[in-house]
Amino acid sequence: MSWETLNLSTDDRGVATLMLDRAEKHNAMSAAMIGELSEAAHQLGADEDVRAVVLTGAGESFCAGGDLGWMRAQFDADRADRIAEAGRLAAMLGALNTMPKPLIGRINGQAFGGGVGLMAVCDVAVAADHAMFGLTETRLGLIPATISPYVLARMGEGKARRVFMSARRFDAAEAVRLDLIASAVSGEELDAAVEAEVRPYLSAAPGAVAEAKALARALGPRIDEDVIAMSVERLADAWEGEEAREGIAAFFDRRKPVWSPK
Repeated sequence: MSWETLNLSTDDRGVATLMLDRAEKHNAMSAAMIGELSEAAHQLGADEDVRAVVLTGAGESFCAGGDLGWMRAQFDADRADRIAEAGRLAAMLGALNTMPKPLIGRINGQAFGGGVGLMAVCDVAVAADHAMFGLTETRLGLIPATISPYVLARMGEGKARRVFMSARRFDAAEAVRLDLIASAVSGEELDAAVEAEVRPYLSAAPGAVAEAKALARALGPRIDEDVIAMSVERLADAWEGEEAREGIAAFFDRRKPVWSPK
């Protein structure tokens, strides 16, 4: 299958590399990418020849978050369409989170907003030490809603609250302390660090790996239909708010929003 926004390759060991392929947009998630990531998660999860999946980005960035054009379009949508679009985003994250294959994040560069959510659904993530991160939604008058179950599950509430609401950027060393990534290495060492995470899975029974992952998810923080539906509603609410309209408009107008210091 060929995609518009993704590139997929698989080596002779069954290690698939799923690359976000919108380098010119810093791999920001468009409506097309959201749909294609869902398709890829289901396809890879069902492929018996795939032993592990590496998620990475093309170019300098891993994922800059949601495409702002896509987010701006939600302001012209009605409530039902906003819920549906937020639901598509939530379903994609859920599909990656429950994919019955180990998912290793190769974080090649910056990750903001939804990009942090993609990191959080990985079973383990390693990052280049120059990468910067941030849950930047509140700067735009939005909230990190649909990604929140996965971010909180990865970091824990206490650590998440250090960065969840402030929109401040933080470096790879802090991302390690926050449990968002397992390690930060130089760009030259990134592929070796990813390989060190992948290799043990090739000696493990694939069915047992899938069952163990499902067990860990079942025993971890609750991320069920009610939690996901609540996160979808919260995102739709935020899109309908005046702060979001001001924040997105200010971004496109290249000015500070009204709440920023003059």
